[in-house]
Amino acid sequence: MPWWIWLVLVLFMLTMLVGGGAYACIRGYHAFKDAIKVGGRMSKRFETMSEPLPQPKENTSPFFTRPLEDAANRYIDAHAEVISRREEKRVRHARQWAQWKHSND
Repeated sequence: MPWWIWLVLVLFMLTMLVGGGAYACIRGYHAFKDAIKVGGRMSKRFETMSEPLPQPKENTSPFFTRPLEDAANRYIDAHAEVISRREEKRVRHARQWAQWKHSND
């Protein structure tokens, strides 16, 4: 083979090595930025989780010593929360199905 073919092959190899290195550096930089964003969001959530929950001042005496109305009211409140969570879930599912239905339009 003539010498200039070897020169072209070596230059092509060097170009590919430099291009591959630059591509790897750029993709690594973008991955690093994404990891920093995820870390920031996680730290905010962990910070929120470490905060104490507000404690409502309730009657701390046992339920069997209180009137039945207290237990009934607590049951009504808990059941209302269950119903609201189910409704929120239904709304989320309906919204997602609507988005999927029109995603290929």
